[in-house]
Amino acid sequence: MPSLRGLNEAGHQIVLVVTQPDRPGNRRKVTPAPVKVAAQELGLAVYQPERIRDPEAVERLRALAPDFLVVVAYGQLIPRSVLSIPRLGAINVHASILPRHRGAAPIARAILAGDRETGVSIMKMDEQLDHGPVLAVRATPIGEGEDAVQLTARLAVMGAELLVETLENLDELHGVGQEHSRATIAPRLRKEEGELSWELGADEIDRRVRALQPWPGTTLPTARGRVKVLKGHIEGDRYVPDVVQLPGKRPAPAKQVLGDA
Repeated sequence: MPSLRGLNEAGHQIVLVVTQPDRPGNRRKVTPAPVKVAAQELGLAVYQPERIRDPEAVERLRALAPDFLVVVAYGQLIPRSVLSIPRLGAINVHASILPRHRGAAPIARAILAGDRETGVSIMKMDEQLDHGPVLAVRATPIGEGEDAVQLTARLAVMGAELLVETLENLDELHGVGQEHSRATIAPRLRKEEGELSWELGADEIDRRVRALQPWPGTTLPTARGRVKVLKGHIEGDRYVPDVVQLPGKRPAPAKQVLGDA
């Protein structure tokens, strides 16, 4: 959403916003995609195909004859049939310093790996996963105690700013090929990654609690059964939960819920 708003504020003509279909949210109620809501607030046309590679979707985009295709956290691989449509090419805002953490979950994987810094990369797109030449990069330290929700919000704003700057200076920029031998992959998160044990050690538990917010979340075994851990800190060689949540209950201070358990 910051990238969409940034492009609009910079005066670019956004002919169409493509986002995922509306999905069931809490209590199975269908919830509009957040990008759709933002686009409608800006008075922009919205299109929500189930699959971007479907012939109907490809023809819809081809009929617009756009100059650029800008992709930000779309969640589907973009096929050649779509990448070949824009006159000046397709660019992507990716939340890592490429070629590190290519893939679906770069922010969480950076925290899980214990990286001290991450950032955003603007790259020209090709058919392979986060593989194309890089036009611009901006780095930032990962804060001590910073979780994936906080880091995502910061990188979204940073990515939007860098995207607008990149488009303004596009004639002066030359894409730099990635060092593919140094690439690492950031696969989608799995629910079982959040099922923690105390044997993992304080550092690993801390990284997982911070990285796996808001999904899949993390649980630890206690005297009251497995408890969802939302926030904590390290004391010496121990991990200490600060905020926890019992099934069906609201988040609460760990001492209130667990006592000395």
